[in-house]
Amino acid sequence: MNGSRRTSSVVGNGVATGLLWISPWVVGFAVFMLVPIVMAAYFSLCEFDGLRRPVYIGFDNFRTMLSDPTFWKVLKNTTIYAAFSLPLGAVLAILFAIALNAPIPGRTLWRALIFVPTLVPMVATAMIWMWVFNADYGLLNAVLSWPCSLFGCRPPSWLQDAHWTMPAMIILSLWPIGHPVVIYLAGLQDVPTVLYEAARIDGANAWQRLWNVTLPLISPTIFYNIVMGIIFVWQVFAIPQIMLRGGGPQQNVYFFSMYLYDVAFTFQRFGYACTLSWVQLLIILSFTAFAFQLSRRVVHYQGGTP
Repeated sequence: MNGSRRTSSVVGNGVATGLLWISPWVVGFAVFMLVPIVMAAYFSLCEFDGLRRPVYIGFDNFRTMLSDPTFWKVLKNTTIYAAFSLPLGAVLAILFAIALNAPIPGRTLWRALIFVPTLVPMVATAMIWMWVFNADYGLLNAVLSWPCSLFGCRPPSWLQDAHWTMPAMIILSLWPIGHPVVIYLAGLQDVPTVLYEAARIDGANAWQRLWNVTLPLISPTIFYNIVMGIIFVWQVFAIPQIMLRGGGPQQNVYFFSMYLYDVAFTFQRFGYACTLSWVQLLIILSFTAFAFQLSRRVVHYQGGTP
């Protein structure tokens, strides 16, 4: 009996010690995450300008959203941006990682160079790319001027022409590609070399080794980067907000988070902004859930499916 009490006391002390160690995280999560989430859920059902007391209006904000043409425009713009930037970034990151995993001269330097852009602050990135995309003096158009002269055309006005603002933002989304590249490199280094040797003995060419060995074994890494990419592309805000305040010509790059910001801090409609934020969260959760469902078929874990 005494032994069981002593064991229970030790277990209880261990649980108490563990809770004590994680208490800063629990308190931080409750104060800075859980409470704002609950408040946003309540304010989404209210008319609230941030100064006066919120007035409960039920689901009027959601009905307003469904009849709001700007909401549908930003939803369309963000969907187009996500549909191009996410797969393009994933494919290029995998290709870069495979190239940087090979024994090429200066491999360490190239790895550092491709990761450096991720360390540049977003404001500085926006200012750099405003110069790169400049129609008259930009670096990109200086490079394109010679091939354009051969075909008798002019380089595009990236930030002034409504037809080119979205391609410009998609190109810019590849700037921080170094972060997923580093993660893919870690995944590639975990692939057993014996599998490549066995594939070569069986007569598999480079494409077959990539498709049948490399991609299946790094599929958990691909899945992780895809999920993080979904979260990132649906919350894109800072760079287009700095470069093209208001969404550019014809609001072609007026994204969801930019509209949410304007509704909250320009129009002082915090209740409607909370409604938009919950819709944004549900969209991200839906795409993430779809990715998890798809991962059951295409993601292969070496130790079996968790």
